[in-house]
Amino acid sequence: MSTNMRSLQTRRLSRILFLLLALLPVALKSSAVTPFTASSTCVEDSVFFVIRQPAGIDSVKWYFGDPPSAEKDSSDKIRGAFHAYQLTGTYTVTLVAWRNGVRDVTTQPITIVTPVIFDFGPQDVTLCEGGTMTLSAPVIPGATYLWQDSSTLPDILVDTSATYKVKINGCLIPDSVNVFYTPIPKIELGPDLVLCSGEQLQLDATAQNCTYLWNTGNTDPVQDVRTSGTYSVRVFPKGCAEINDAITITFTGPPYPFSLGPDTLLCPGESITLAPSVPEATAWKWSNGATTPSISVNYEANIWALVEINHICNVVDTIFVNFNRLRKLNLGNDTTICSGNFLVLTADFGNGLYRWQDGSDQATYYVTKPGNYFVHAQIGRCESTDTIHVSFNDTLRVHLGPDTLLCRNEVYQIPVVGAGGAPFKWQDSTSIPQFMVRQPGIYSLTAWNACGKSVDSVRVDYHDCECTVHFPNAFTPNGDGRNDYFRPRYRCPIEQYTLSIYNRWGERVFYTTDPQIGWTGRVKGLQADLGTYVWIVDYREVYTRIPVHKTGTVTVLY
Repeated sequence: MSTNMRSLQTRRLSRILFLLLALLPVALKSSAVTPFTASSTCVEDSVFFVIRQPAGIDSVKWYFGDPPSAEKDSSDKIRGAFHAYQLTGTYTVTLVAWRNGVRDVTTQPITIVTPVIFDFGPQDVTLCEGGTMTLSAPVIPGATYLWQDSSTLPDILVDTSATYKVKINGCLIPDSVNVFYTPIPKIELGPDLVLCSGEQLQLDATAQNCTYLWNTGNTDPVQDVRTSGTYSVRVFPKGCAEINDAITITFTGPPYPFSLGPDTLLCPGESITLAPSVPEATAWKWSNGATTPSISVNYEANIWALVEINHICNVVDTIFVNFNRLRKLNLGNDTTICSGNFLVLTADFGNGLYRWQDGSDQATYYVTKPGNYFVHAQIGRCESTDTIHVSFNDTLRVHLGPDTLLCRNEVYQIPVVGAGGAPFKWQDSTSIPQFMVRQPGIYSLTAWNACGKSVDSVRVDYHDCECTVHFPNAFTPNGDGRNDYFRPRYRCPIEQYTLSIYNRWGERVFYTTDPQIGWTGRVKGLQADLGTYVWIVDYREVYTRIPVHKTGTVTVLY
């Protein structure tokens, strides 16, 4: 091989190596972590696309790779972009993102599949505390699985209360299972008792998610006792084993009057001392475990006392101490809300009396305008008051005006209304105060403040103004052969033409679909009244295929 040939091959290898090195960053970039995720792969389902790191993105454009969906095949939402694919298959989703005016394009394939139809069995399953079960999805070779807790096996061990559901190949199975747990109840009817004659006792076996059967035939969780005997209960917790308990109650001795007094209400910071006078008492037992003749209570509860009388029998009574839920009212800190929104002030702490600054007496108050708001609440003996000041912030309503049709080479300055000095950015991430349009397209502006953001867009098209259709603003239908007709003048061919003319009462007096036919100034065979009439015309330019809609007025003169 000659020296020249070796030199040529060396140069070729060097050039290939250079190209590979130049392409290396691109290859690395394409293998980077995908910047967005899809919520589903189910056909005919709304697939939501979420950008993993949206910080710093000014604007986006999504292309979902689904041409049959026409204009629905794209979106400009940074958050909440979604698309529903009507056919199965693999589609290429493209995300175009702008950060500080720099454009970044990322593509990702998505395979749309038909949901797997599978029945897990009963929709609601109840297990006993500490119990487990296994749920199995259908086994499909090569399929991927994703349960609600992010586990990825076909089977899942159920050990907590939850709604269990699974995606197969990214598509959610329509069926799911709600799993509930029943706490293992502790049923304690207490030790056997000897009660004085005339006493009555209520045995309570209440527990969560249970059914009951007493030996008396009663199926309620509580059993009233007025006669001597042994009382037993069978408790059936759903999902757990049966639990039993029994107690023997004996009535003896003479009756003895005993009372803890009426139910009472405590306000915040108050307490009550229960100290009934029972000279014959030989032993005390309270519901809080105390064995003294008196106790102090500063909380809400059913308080009972079991008192032994002369070592013979026991008497029992219960009092309900209601600790008022009306703590110190707090309507919140002074706040600012956005115009058009409202604020709900809540002072609802139970049945009571409420009085707001305007005399209204409901427990809640809807704030729809700025000002100071005051409430006084009273429940029983307990009272509380609070005040809040509410300010309003104007909500942005950015408006760029209507879509615009310009003549070729015309420069258009987009008018911005409603930004109110708030920061904003145009579709190209610039923040220039006046955007000058020199070519057709869709132009958008996003402004934001503490109340959120406002977005508006305008479409600007260009056409050949030589083809503009012109109408006169007056004509004289007097039959003199001059200016007797109202009809358009145009140079280019037009189609889909309609012209309607209305009088001042909104009645249509003329209509045609032929641009060669003009209005003669007659209405129902008679001369039209002297005055001004409104016309509306729609047509499409044959060459540009641009639809045009115009309105104007014409004056009838004689």
